[in-house]
Amino acid sequence: MTDQPWQGDACSLVDAFRKGEISPPEALELSLSAIERSELNAFSHVAAEEARAAAASADTSLPFGGLPVGVKELDIVHGWPDTEASLVFADRKATRSSTVVNRLTAAGAVLTAQTTASEFGGVNYTHTRLHGSTRNPWNPERTPGGSSGGTAAAVSGGLLTLGTAGDGGGSIRIPAGFTGTFGLKSTFGRIPRGPRTHHTPLTVVLGCISRSVRDTARWFDVCNGFDAGDTLSLPRVSGWERDLGTHVDDLRAKRAAIVIDIGDAIVRPEVVDRVTAGAEALMADVGLSRVDLVMKLPEAGFEWAMGNLVTLIGDLGDRYPDCEELFTPEIQFAVNIAFSRFDLKMAGANEMFRVAFNESMADAFNQVDFIFAATNPDVAFNAAGPMATTVGERDLIAEFGFERALGNNGALTMPANLAGNPAVSIPVGTVDGLPVGMQIIGRHHEEQLLLDLALVAERERPWPLVAPGSPH
Repeated sequence: MTDQPWQGDACSLVDAFRKGEISPPEALELSLSAIERSELNAFSHVAAEEARAAAASADTSLPFGGLPVGVKELDIVHGWPDTEASLVFADRKATRSSTVVNRLTAAGAVLTAQTTASEFGGVNYTHTRLHGSTRNPWNPERTPGGSSGGTAAAVSGGLLTLGTAGDGGGSIRIPAGFTGTFGLKSTFGRIPRGPRTHHTPLTVVLGCISRSVRDTARWFDVCNGFDAGDTLSLPRVSGWERDLGTHVDDLRAKRAAIVIDIGDAIVRPEVVDRVTAGAEALMADVGLSRVDLVMKLPEAGFEWAMGNLVTLIGDLGDRYPDCEELFTPEIQFAVNIAFSRFDLKMAGANEMFRVAFNESMADAFNQVDFIFAATNPDVAFNAAGPMATTVGERDLIAEFGFERALGNNGALTMPANLAGNPAVSIPVGTVDGLPVGMQIIGRHHEEQLLLDLALVAERERPWPLVAPGSPH
């Protein structure tokens, strides 16, 4: 026992509970103490007394029995704040819990704290008018990414071993890439999104950010499966953790392409080098067959944004435009565009865009089984923002204009959301002392193969489970 919270992964902490090496109440108190001391600003609400009661009666035979867990601010827990990280809903409380939260609770998880997110999940860094800046434990001047930035900061910063996340345009993979953690965006529908399930824009999936591949596999065992509250959710699949590593032989000779920029993004050369080296090493480890692939995807940023803003407009209802002054600048800019330019003609054009985009992705996966790419164009930028418009020494506004420069932030991750493919971010070293993530996009419903690829990478080239010097 030390005075530091658990520095291993979530599964090893549950194992320690079962062996009697540490108790759930002891582990919880260490995390609560570290959270109180932390300067990362990773939490928007701490439910200390509720967590203590749950830890005291934890059944450690359950998959996550006694494990302190964070829940992303855009998810809901009964009685906790339900703010969507915005001043607009600052006083709202959740009247029920989400399907995922209920499944985690049934699996023994101790819901400990709410992790910060970007406002409405709309940008890839975590700074809001409601909570200020969340900071990257590798360098507190930098962002942990967004929208699941609080979870990534907490897991990488040594405060909690596991937390929930969500990914509508990269919000699991971007923070995982920026913080050296592990993040899997599943096939659309794999994890039910209820309650309050939107059927537009068909890009958002729920997941987790973890320190290890097996932690994520166990999370999928607990949380996947159809729920009537989300009519597009997929049937349950069992054995994610049990079968981990058993498909490595199936990977041999499968086809893979390295397309660092997904055909469109501007990526820093040093990041290109790290990801290329990581991809080539992993392909050699498992015997993947390399294929040359030319990606021809339509530019996606504006259409992705318009699709997501339909849901936001519905949430705001009659509050808009009176609530406009409460938004962060990026959200205000996006909502104003949506209200001024979105009409039936644009809605129809968006649908035609989605058809063309899906066909382009389908064409790519008719040629390959995996696409290796960068997770982010560059390492993490300033914690307080604004959105990055430079890559290394390049000024993208000067080269390409404002909209293209802004869109570069999610250009690597949005394709998997728009087409519904699973994709994973795996740590592959650092640049300027900050983590770099390698993204692998797979075929629909083949998350298990992505997990097995990641497991090989984890075993052959282990990554730090927490940032240097954590907990912060």
